[in-house]
Amino acid sequence: MEFDATLDLDGPDLVRLDSGLRYLVLGEGTGEPAASGDQVEIRYTGWLTDGREFDSGSFPFALGGGGVIAGFDQGVEGMKVGERRTIVIPPELGYGETGAAGGLIPPGATLVFGIELTRITR
Repeated sequence: MEFDATLDLDGPDLVRLDSGLRYLVLGEGTGEPAASGDQVEIRYTGWLTDGREFDSGSFPFALGGGGVIAGFDQGVEGMKVGERRTIVIPPELGYGETGAAGGLIPPGATLVFGIELTRITR
């Protein structure tokens, strides 16, 4: 996944949740949407808002189980297998004022993730 420097991270094309999380659907998926309690697997790339990549990979997690940052739970809920989204996570749903990844994610950072949902297990 590539960072889209032309995307307005606060623009009208993004869906906005009350929590402050924003997302843009890049490609539709199929099947039933992911819901809290499902075991999901995602492929992702994470960037800071200036386009610097700080992580990429894939991993499974229990949706709504608290094992990931709140922005992942909120951003993946409702996705279907094969769906791709750009998710903009405000600091309070990410790593807050502590930052993470040995300084790669600074305190107070807004995070941008390209996410593809690859599997749902109920």
